[in-house]
Amino acid sequence: MTMSSATALPLPVPRRRSHVLLHTVERLSVYVPVLLMGLLALASYWLLRSTPEAPTPMAKAAPQHIPTDVMRRFAVRTYGPGGALQSEVFGQEARLYPDDGSMEIDQSRIRRINPQGVVTTALARHAWINSAHDEFVLKGDAVVVREATALPTGEKLERLEFQGQHLHVYSAPRRVVSEQPVLLIRGGNRITANQMDYTEHGHERVAVLAGRVRAMLVGRQGQGS
Repeated sequence: MTMSSATALPLPVPRRRSHVLLHTVERLSVYVPVLLMGLLALASYWLLRSTPEAPTPMAKAAPQHIPTDVMRRFAVRTYGPGGALQSEVFGQEARLYPDDGSMEIDQSRIRRINPQGVVTTALARHAWINSAHDEFVLKGDAVVVREATALPTGEKLERLEFQGQHLHVYSAPRRVVSEQPVLLIRGGNRITANQMDYTEHGHERVAVLAGRVRAMLVGRQGQGS
């Protein structure tokens, strides 16, 4: 009788399993930084999507031409260092515009006295004055009068008057401009024109008249300018 013997197969060793598992974990650990960076990127994207947008800064509005100071039935006088009167301004209502420093006056009466003692008066239903007070626009029954006077040099100035509905007056140089019909009165002379540009510069006085010009001239008496 022949007997056969069975050979036992070796069982897997637990240490080998641990070695394989450790090796797998080591391989996966190589990708952990990449995985973390991906998660951080996703988190940042989510935060950006969830954060409300910053409000768009509003553009600064341009200053509006609106009066801030109003005076009614007023009179303003200015005096020189020696106490001499330099100017007077009267009006029914005055409005100051801070955006450009200009002023508007209703029913205006402006009187100025220069250092040589020459008195000039301006009247109008409506007056505009710039911030430097050297430019005036007179509208509605406008009248500008330079009174007759004798200068310290001995030169005599005849009375000079301008009448119109729109007179543009400049202080330096002394100039009166009208693009509408105007009446110029100098002494006893009267001149009308559709447009006028009158300038005084030193001893020179030039009047440029345009359009339909009519003049009534009288002979001079004595010295005058």
